[in-house]
Amino acid sequence: MANISAQMVKELREATGAGMMDCKAALGENDGNMDAAVDWLRKKGLAKAAKKAGRVAAEGLTGAAVKDKKGVVVEVNSETDFVARNDLFQGLVRTIADVALDVGTDVETIKAAKVGGITIADAIADTVAKIGENMTVRRAASLSVGDGVVASYVHGSVADGLGKMSVIVALESTGNKDELARIGRQVAMQVAASNPQAIDPSGLDSAVVNREKDVLADKARAQGKPANVVDKIVESGLKTFYKEVCLLDQPFIHDDKKSVAQALKEAEGPVGAPIKITGFVRYDRGEGIDRPDSDFAAEVAATAKS
Repeated sequence: MANISAQMVKELREATGAGMMDCKAALGENDGNMDAAVDWLRKKGLAKAAKKAGRVAAEGLTGAAVKDKKGVVVEVNSETDFVARNDLFQGLVRTIADVALDVGTDVETIKAAKVGGITIADAIADTVAKIGENMTVRRAASLSVGDGVVASYVHGSVADGLGKMSVIVALESTGNKDELARIGRQVAMQVAASNPQAIDPSGLDSAVVNREKDVLADKARAQGKPANVVDKIVESGLKTFYKEVCLLDQPFIHDDKKSVAQALKEAEGPVGAPIKITGFVRYDRGEGIDRPDSDFAAEVAATAKS
C-alpha cells in the first residue's frame, strides 16, 4: 500500500473540495494515484469536479504580439516576481515575442535569432548578468488566419502586451476587421477567464470524454438508477461538462444569458459576415511548473544577514 502523505491529502482536497478524511480514504483505496482518487470521490458524490490546474511555481512574464494576420504568445521565466517589474526584463520579453512573430515558435530557433547584431541567447545572458537572476524562454505558440484577425488579451498587465497571462484567438471572417477585432478581444477575455479545453466537443481528447462518461455512469449506477436512466444521465451530464470546458458552449462572460456561440452569431450582424473561431492559445505564467514550498520571509531574512 502506498504511503499517503499529508501533502497528497492536501493536494487532493484543494483539487476536489472534499473532506480531509474522505481524501485520505480515496488515496488509500487507489494506492496513492491522484487521478483515480479524484474519480473515486466523484463517483461517491464527494467531489464536484477535478481541478487539474498545475501548481504555479515559476515567475516572469508572458507576452503577446500581433502583426498582420498572425499572433504569438511567449513565456519567459525568472526566479522571482520582482524581475517582472524590471524594464530590462520587460524589454527582453517584448523582443522575444517580436522575434517569434518573424522566425516561428521553436525555442532554440528563437534563441539563435539575431537582433541588433547579437542573438537572443546572448541578450538573455546579458540581462541575466545585469539583473542577477536566471532566465529561460520556456515556450511560444502562434496562430494565423487567411482572412480575419488574431485578437489578443493580456491579464495582469505590467506593460503593453506583457503580463501574468496572455491569450490569442484566431477568428476567420471576410467582414469588417475593426468589429471583428472588438469581438475577438472579448473572446480572448473569455478564454482567459474560463480556461476552455477546446473550441467545441469535437476538439476534446476522446480519453477525457470517456473518463467523464465513466464517472457519470458509475455515479448513477451507484445510486441504483436503471440502465435506460443511466444513459440519459450521462447524456445530460456531458452537456453540462461541455458548457464548462468547450469555448463555444460556455456562458459568455460579458452576458451569461447567452453562450459564446450565440454571442458570435449576434456579432455577425455588425461584422457583416460569418465568424469562425479557428484556434486559441492561453499562457498562464508558470502553470504546470512545480517547485518546493519555501518560507519567503525566512529567505528575505537570510539574504539580509548575508
